[in-house]
Amino acid sequence: MRFGRKTGNDPPEEIVILNAVLCGCGAMSKGWLRAIKETPALKAAIEVKGLVDVNPAAAEALAAEFGLKGAVIGTDLADVIAKAKADIVFDVVIPTARFNVVSTALKADCHVLSEKPMATSLAEGAALIDLAAETGKIHAIIQNRRFISGVRRMRRFIESGAIGDLTAIHCDFFLAPHFGGFREEMDNVLLLDMAIHTFDAARYVADKKPLAVYCVERNPKGSWYRHGASANATFEFSDDVVFTYRGSWCAEGERTSWESEWRLVGSKGMLTWDGGDTFNAAVVGNEPGLLHGFTPVNVPEPAHEEETHGHASVIAGFVEAIKSGKRPETASSDNIRSLAMVFGAIESAKTGKRIEISA
Repeated sequence: MRFGRKTGNDPPEEIVILNAVLCGCGAMSKGWLRAIKETPALKAAIEVKGLVDVNPAAAEALAAEFGLKGAVIGTDLADVIAKAKADIVFDVVIPTARFNVVSTALKADCHVLSEKPMATSLAEGAALIDLAAETGKIHAIIQNRRFISGVRRMRRFIESGAIGDLTAIHCDFFLAPHFGGFREEMDNVLLLDMAIHTFDAARYVADKKPLAVYCVERNPKGSWYRHGASANATFEFSDDVVFTYRGSWCAEGERTSWESEWRLVGSKGMLTWDGGDTFNAAVVGNEPGLLHGFTPVNVPEPAHEEETHGHASVIAGFVEAIKSGKRPETASSDNIRSLAMVFGAIESAKTGKRIEISA
């Protein structure tokens, strides 16, 4: 960690430059590195000093693509952390490797920002939370999809009380990506690898605690995934809020957004969002008869534009947490509740029973 000072007319302010090691140099890592490279504040605050991958050629190609000259490249995370004098580790490995990577980084005195899911079990997640507390380091998860304009707008709209008290959230997710690679061999692929984005966003928008879930999971005819390419789940949140999720990763044809299609139901009206640019919201009207009609209402822009840049916003919050000592929004100690929603849904699908969520 190096220190500098601002110049110019403003009062001097300490600048912390963090040495980073990125572990896992596959395609997903490029989104992280682009966010740093294209965001001036992050580019000034972070120097990627090391790259780790089981395939050194992948790390070398990534270094060349992003101009990371002089970056330490290796297959052993602890060794690269030491050589790079790292302050932070970006964990972009496959889920089954996550526990060892995060544990190694925390024990090496590094703060860690991880891909989702934060662990492959609740027990592993809890162990990582305990280890972060023991080492005094920040461990956060890059839930980038809660840091987009649409999700932030929904949260602000609900908080405004425009449609009264929130009673339900309904989300549809229907896509057919042909990834190849590890996803097509995963168990519970939709719930574990993708649905957590929508689950986490719904928990954020509702600002409620998940209490229980009932889920039906299938691998439909025509699926090119080995297991669990579709799921239908009903969650019970605190304060009698219900969240339903209908999703498929092998639904060819007219598709939804990657962000899902949303319907928020309140005691006085509804909001719909197509996952793209279209918001529609209305409250109850004054028409006589069976249906009372509706009156459209405006959906304001997000209150804080800087919170709407996906990866860049999460990384910025992580850096700020290191500087300030405050808990980041996606700290593992909070994000485990989103993970618990996933594992609750998986357990329900396996047992055919309603599962209470305890995290």
